[in-house]
Amino acid sequence: MIQKTILKVENLFVSYGAIQAIKGISFEIQKGEIVSLIGANGAGKTSTLRAISGIVESQGNIILNDINLGSIPTHERVKHGLAQSPEGRGIFPQMTVKENLELGSYSRSDKEQIEKDLNYCFKLFPRLKERLSQFAGTLSGGEQQMLSISRAIMCKPELLLLDEPSLGLAPIIVSQIFDIIKNLNASGMTVLLVEQNAKQALSISDRAYVLETGKITLTGKGKELLNNDDVRKSYLGV
Repeated sequence: MIQKTILKVENLFVSYGAIQAIKGISFEIQKGEIVSLIGANGAGKTSTLRAISGIVESQGNIILNDINLGSIPTHERVKHGLAQSPEGRGIFPQMTVKENLELGSYSRSDKEQIEKDLNYCFKLFPRLKERLSQFAGTLSGGEQQMLSISRAIMCKPELLLLDEPSLGLAPIIVSQIFDIIKNLNASGMTVLLVEQNAKQALSISDRAYVLETGKITLTGKGKELLNNDDVRKSYLGV
């Protein structure tokens, strides 16, 4: 079976003033994959996602479904099939759960499908349905992460970017979040995952890229990298 390349990143650079965070990386994602970016703090993982989303300025090519996103603003990239659940969740605390979810579908007009997608989110995260009229800022950390992912799902993306979805969560919630990511992927969604929990990320990933100080130093299948001695010593603590 011929795989379709959904995202191609070519020679990507990101700088913050004199600091070069991303130094000419290139990678690609095939439709239906879970691909992880792993690396230490400051390696450039979040900067890579922000460049793909258009949140930070970058140089190089970011090609989504054969469309170069370079000059396309962030809100228009959503219309091209890209959505991100950001690091720190990025919910609107003084808006209700329902209002946060509705914001996810702001660019859509397919009302019947929006309702189906909303119910799909409730199936994935039943707790959100119970808290629909509650202010998002009063949710627990795990519930806020569920809301952030659901809001991104409501954009109906072809490529879902997840930035540190397990950050600050209890182990039992982390396990639930990774199960949800697997379920999303099984339903056909392509996922690019940035995650400090390298063991969990690699265990569910088709492929992964290791970032070190803004450069890709290693790539391979997720389970192969789990058994790579350098990866085990540097990121798995074994």
